[in-house]
Amino acid sequence: MNTVRTLIPSTRPNLTSAYDSLRTLVFIYVLLTQTLKAHRHLRARGVATAAKDIWQWTVRQAIMLALRLPSNRKKVERELGQARRDIEGKLVPVGPHVTRHVALPVKGQSPEWILQEMANMDAESSHTDMWKHGKVSGAVYHGGDDLSKVIVDAFARYTVSNPLHPDVFPAIRKMEAEVVAMCLRMYNCPDGAGTTTSGGTESILMSVKTHRDWARATKGISEPEMVVPASAHVAFAKGAAYFGIKIHEIPVNPVTRKADLRRIERAINGNTIMVVGSAVNFPDGNQDDIVGLGRLAKRYSIGLHVDCCLGSFIMPFLEKAGFKTEPFDFRVEGVTAISCDTHKYGFAPKGNSVIMYRSAEFREYQYYVHTTWAGGVYASPSIAGSRPGSLIAGTWAAMHYMGTDGYTESCKAIVSATKAIAATIRAEIPELYILGDPPASVVAFGSKHPAVNVLEVGDLMATRGWHLNALSNPAAVHIAVTRLSAPNVDTFIADLKDCIREAKQRPSGKGTMVTLYGLGQSSPVGPTMVGKVATMFLDTLYKA
Repeated sequence: MNTVRTLIPSTRPNLTSAYDSLRTLVFIYVLLTQTLKAHRHLRARGVATAAKDIWQWTVRQAIMLALRLPSNRKKVERELGQARRDIEGKLVPVGPHVTRHVALPVKGQSPEWILQEMANMDAESSHTDMWKHGKVSGAVYHGGDDLSKVIVDAFARYTVSNPLHPDVFPAIRKMEAEVVAMCLRMYNCPDGAGTTTSGGTESILMSVKTHRDWARATKGISEPEMVVPASAHVAFAKGAAYFGIKIHEIPVNPVTRKADLRRIERAINGNTIMVVGSAVNFPDGNQDDIVGLGRLAKRYSIGLHVDCCLGSFIMPFLEKAGFKTEPFDFRVEGVTAISCDTHKYGFAPKGNSVIMYRSAEFREYQYYVHTTWAGGVYASPSIAGSRPGSLIAGTWAAMHYMGTDGYTESCKAIVSATKAIAATIRAEIPELYILGDPPASVVAFGSKHPAVNVLEVGDLMATRGWHLNALSNPAAVHIAVTRLSAPNVDTFIADLKDCIREAKQRPSGKGTMVTLYGLGQSSPVGPTMVGKVATMFLDTLYKA
């Protein structure tokens, strides 16, 4: 036996050697891929920004550990508890006059009772009609009482309609197709394609999903990334989180507030599926260099989404209304998708937007199709299955009611008011500065005076009935002018001057803007605490 064993060579050393070689190759592969990812991340973020991110993360973790100590934890819980009570005090009505309906009535109520109870609920809040005074930034895009009646009549006619069943509701199918077609012509792509959605966020989500699937099918990208300016709408970050995409948020030019093309190009790599531009962005109302972004998209064979949700029915009518404009639509080479909210300056009912693509072939990547479901073949154009056809009918009616002339006049009035606010602040309010050079309906201002906290000014404006938007990075306040607020420019400026004088004369208060947004910028752990407060806010929305 010993002789036999010596004659048969052992295979164990060879197997061990092969295993070691394989393990080495796997290690080298992982090392190389992780090194490549780190290199791409550093190119996108820059060494200084990456180092700052690491430092802030380290400090944040240290602070969060310290907050777990019993004494600190109790203090945090006490302060968060007070924040919850404050939020509930503002949103949830209380008192003997409040009736809560948390279970079905035994017998159905009469129409008269229902209308009266709605009136009672409106009376529980002093803010029900505040939007009618024209002091709300954006939020309510009211086209007038006559248009409202047209929309309500359309609702009544198509209350039970559902575009999921085009054979049952052929008129709704036709109206939806025509809404998309009208928007495509507005944005100079009559041969393009699109769908309606429930709003700007869904339009952006659909575009992100479409670009991801397009890049996977045509370029084999399995670890998708996208590059967006920091001023891009947060829905792009939401889409990245939903669809498993790495997002690079690139700081904008601090003076022009436009996308930094040099840094965006540096962030583009082999996994990039799309870049993003805004016309106009939500925070400060500025327009990115869409032509420059289009060149990058063409050079690297990637998508370019132009977010016109807020620009909607303002941007396409700027030139007709007599204002200068820079290219932003499908006439720009490289643009693959545009989102447009019909329910903003199109004055359509809330819950309607349009996502447009340069071609029908591109739109196919948005669809969801399942052919082997037990319930039959299932196909839907967007996230929702069933959708309210009444909203589509209301949108179609609003667009026909307004027409090109109506939208042009609306654009002229709104943009003139916005430019008047910006010009007056520049000329008469030295404590403030305008962020960039906004071309449309939004103007944002920050403070350049050491004694003026612009968030404090925003809180003081709220005491005068103004509902404005607080911004961060940098701290600022903006107003999105609407048809309701356009006539109130003089009142806005007068109140703004008064609030600045008041802010100078007293120490910083504890209004909503100062407390929430100031916390987010003043401490490394601030965003975590703000997130907890935001979660409380969402919880409170569902407290019956």
